[in-house]
Amino acid sequence: MHPTPIRPPAPIIAPVLIAICVVVYLLTPMTPEWLLGNLALWPLGDGFQPWQLASYAFLHGGLFHLAFNMLALHWFGGDLERVYGPRRLLLLYAASVLGAALAQLGVDALHGAGPPTIGASGGVFGLLLAYAVTFPRRKVIPLFPPIPMPAWLFAALYAALEFYLGLSGQLPGIAHFAHLGGLAGAGGVLIYWLLRAHHR
Repeated sequence: MHPTPIRPPAPIIAPVLIAICVVVYLLTPMTPEWLLGNLALWPLGDGFQPWQLASYAFLHGGLFHLAFNMLALHWFGGDLERVYGPRRLLLLYAASVLGAALAQLGVDALHGAGPPTIGASGGVFGLLLAYAVTFPRRKVIPLFPPIPMPAWLFAALYAALEFYLGLSGQLPGIAHFAHLGGLAGAGGVLIYWLLRAHHR
């Protein structure tokens, strides 16, 4: 008689984050000015409020923007939550969102205030790094080009592309350095966990 395999608990945090983003997106046409003015991440001294360091991640500028981020949050967040649990996944995501926000504020301070920042991309990029570290050999198929590659390579190429686009100024309107800030935020948490485990 073989024992029944234990299934990991179903993700909680990733679906809740997705649900909040979808609800906010559906509400956006009703009060777009209020949501953008209060919840988007505005540059320092140009409408910035402390809660915007988190609230901006629940706003999205269009259906494709929302769908891309929510699919990535589902793919990466769900598997990470099964490994690390809901509390650690939430910490990873929060650090990524915060890291992305701080990076964008820094870019705005250096190069002049730009438009407000919205979207969960910074949080998703942080989860991508955590996914690549946790499942480095797992195959990932990007939308373009649709070529299977190991998660570590996908994350490395994506980070390099964001760095190049940020420096070159190509594809304006996309917060490339905020994405890299999300990677840095998640990387800081992963390094802290590694050091803490090493000293136990």
